[in-house]
Amino acid sequence: MSVILLVIIGAAAGFLATRLMNIEAGIVPTVGIGIAGALLGGLVLQVLLRIMGAMAGFVGAVLGALLLIWLWQTYVKKP
Repeated sequence: MSVILLVIIGAAAGFLATRLMNIEAGIVPTVGIGIAGALLGGLVLQVLLRIMGAMAGFVGAVLGALLLIWLWQTYVKKP
């Protein structure tokens, strides 16, 4: 991401965050808060997506197994 785009996104994010938190800050602190928040949030999101990516395979496998068990009990196994 280019530096200019990071500053624009950081300014917007900082403005929104300072308004949501009801904080009065100048332009430079607002942009700084936004850029730091974008970097921190991006890092945390990347870590969570990697962890969830690995977990998604496990969750999908469990859901698939549950579906197969349900289908087998419903249509194949007659009591």
